[in-house]
Amino acid sequence: MSFIDQLGLHVPVLQAPMAGVSTPALAAAVCNAGALGALGLGAVDAEAARGMITELRVRTSQPFNVNLFVYRAPERDPQREAAWLEWLQPLFAQFGTSAPTALQAPYTSFADDPDMLRMLLEVRPPVISFHFGVPDAETVAALRGIGAILLASVTSLAEARTAKKAGMDAVIAQGVEAGGHRGMFDPNAPDDGLGVVALTRLLVRWGRCPVVAAGGIMDGAGVAAMLDLGAVAAQMGTAFIPCPESAADEAYRRALLGPAAYHTRLTKLISGRPARALANRFTALADRADVPTPPAYPIAYDAEKALNAAARACDEAGFGAQWAGQGAPLVRTMPAARLVQTVQAELALARAGRR
Repeated sequence: MSFIDQLGLHVPVLQAPMAGVSTPALAAAVCNAGALGALGLGAVDAEAARGMITELRVRTSQPFNVNLFVYRAPERDPQREAAWLEWLQPLFAQFGTSAPTALQAPYTSFADDPDMLRMLLEVRPPVISFHFGVPDAETVAALRGIGAILLASVTSLAEARTAKKAGMDAVIAQGVEAGGHRGMFDPNAPDDGLGVVALTRLLVRWGRCPVVAAGGIMDGAGVAAMLDLGAVAAQMGTAFIPCPESAADEAYRRALLGPAAYHTRLTKLISGRPARALANRFTALADRADVPTPPAYPIAYDAEKALNAAARACDEAGFGAQWAGQGAPLVRTMPAARLVQTVQAELALARAGRR
């Protein structure tokens, strides 16, 4: 049985999990249209995640994916964190407030969250994917024991080898074009910045497991191109952000449909890990000559969230984490089900044209 048949898909498309943007309504609409919808659980606790999965199951009987962040707990560096807050203080002052006196990690890694593991073992999601790394052998064995199909995002052949050895059923080849956080297992290691075409072909030629291509794919022609490279499916994230079912706010939607879409930036400043976002006032800070090293992920995110809240209170939306890939100028505003149907039709047309 092929990987796509295992997932029960009629359209070889995975909706990217997009923590904070994906919703049960979005994932269900994608699933019901024949693709694989997903929930990003990396920014919520186990009870909130349970509620999201419960709601999704009310909306669809189709397979779906839940995504977890797997990373080492950040090493606290009080001097580095204080320097970061001092550097940001003038920006807070522009909005009539002060920077926080201290920073906290707003999220917990799945590697350090036994409650999340227990919840997953109880609710038994059909597909589970991982970002930033893979769980330990005991956790993988437990998740395989409930029959879950396991996926991991990778940005290199070395990471793919690690994922396969860890027991992943397939890998998501995340090209540097992709929006949101790079899935690098070690954010401090050199990054070759492989594009989706090169990375997908590299992993397909390696040939040890199915490959899902991700990064800058916005329509059926893009999906067809990835399938021609040997991928079994394509993962699309930015394409789904403008859908009415997503949780993106109006400022995010406006920015995505504006000039900033042509100028995405890959930066560590927002969260402490490399991530691609729409160009805005926060990403522009990277051009300053005096930028200190931001705190480790996700501690740096705590500062960005505080600054964004202060700015939004003054009707300034330019400090949000507006993740988007390099295909952002190709976004189309339509319901998620119609987008999947449109991509399916475009894919069929592209395939017919190559016969």
